[in-house]
Amino acid sequence: MRMNKTVLKLRPSDYWRIGEHESWFQDMAAKGFHLKKVGLYFAKFVKGEPKKMRYRIDVSMKKKISPEQIQMYAENGWDYVTSYQFFQVFSSPDELGAPELHTVPTKQSHTLEGLEKKLTMNASIVAVSMLLMIGMLASIWFLNGTPTFVLVEGGVIQLTILTIFIGNLAYTSLQAAFSIRSLRKDLLQGKPIDHHAPWKKHYRFNSIIAFLFTMVVGLSAIVPFVQLIKGDTKTLPEVSQDLPIVRLYDIEKNPALVRGESSYMRDGVDWDNRYTYNWSPMAPVQYESDERGIVPGTMWEDGSGEYSPSIHTRVYQLSVPAMADNLISDIIKRYSYEYSKGDFVEIEHPDFDLLIVHERDESKEVFAAKGKAVMHVRYHGYADINSVIENIEKKINLVSN
Repeated sequence: MRMNKTVLKLRPSDYWRIGEHESWFQDMAAKGFHLKKVGLYFAKFVKGEPKKMRYRIDVSMKKKISPEQIQMYAENGWDYVTSYQFFQVFSSPDELGAPELHTVPTKQSHTLEGLEKKLTMNASIVAVSMLLMIGMLASIWFLNGTPTFVLVEGGVIQLTILTIFIGNLAYTSLQAAFSIRSLRKDLLQGKPIDHHAPWKKHYRFNSIIAFLFTMVVGLSAIVPFVQLIKGDTKTLPEVSQDLPIVRLYDIEKNPALVRGESSYMRDGVDWDNRYTYNWSPMAPVQYESDERGIVPGTMWEDGSGEYSPSIHTRVYQLSVPAMADNLISDIIKRYSYEYSKGDFVEIEHPDFDLLIVHERDESKEVFAAKGKAVMHVRYHGYADINSVIENIEKKINLVSN
């Protein structure tokens, strides 16, 4: 004996459109797909012979319909099929000519009163949650006035997608509440539900939106895992030619320069001399490094101690080169807050798209952009700033294309 085949089909997402769902169920039955169960995103059908069926949806705030109610509907020609959320689905063969579940629209409107209150409350809760999420997200994006930097770092992408998801949920909840309220008003005015409401337009549009939204949310969920897998921090080797970072020895050019004893070790990494690799969709190559040295027998001019130059480097290879200028501006705001804007001087240089320098006593900072690459170098020592620029010029070519 051959068993009937079960088929899943994406259901219309707007669950509150009662007439459209009834029409959809009827059209499926005419194609030989007979409703068995309705889920959150899919409806389950049993494949059989095409039949002309009528489907009606009744609203109940109770989770389960009682056997007595099922029997009462059956005596009037309506068989209980399934339920989803607050909706009970019944079917009847078209040729049976069973009387409508509700013959008086004004009385049917009262069955929607509890649902309207429930949906209104849900919409209010979700809307408040969305406002809180927007506030939290806005503080991350704009509190420091560095949105490009936040985007490039990549940590806020998932939270942004989550906020969009909650925003869509809030919109859907509000739409559901207003739609049920509008339906109640129509019923109170004596306008019955259109049991043959056209559903294809909404169905196609919502299916495309649901697919795209699922893809975006799915891809965003992968981002933190990729960052976790790709991210790494290691002790900076004393000699390395392949890293796109500016080295302290190349700036100082002093053979007496040595690496001092580390002031902080963790997980086997010397954090005074380390480099960190990161990844994000907008900057798939990111390096950050620190390097400190000592020149034995040489003192700082102010007599504060042994001469100990240091250098800090940030490197970004951008997915969108046009973001480079904004990223440099954001880095200046985020990491050079102690300096006034007037201290930063833009210099025309044939080998850079943008070059900004800052000098104060022994501290020198350079911000450079070329092609896809952005570099920020902060050096503290007696070497000339031109030495810093020359070394950036060499290293930036490793990530500019």
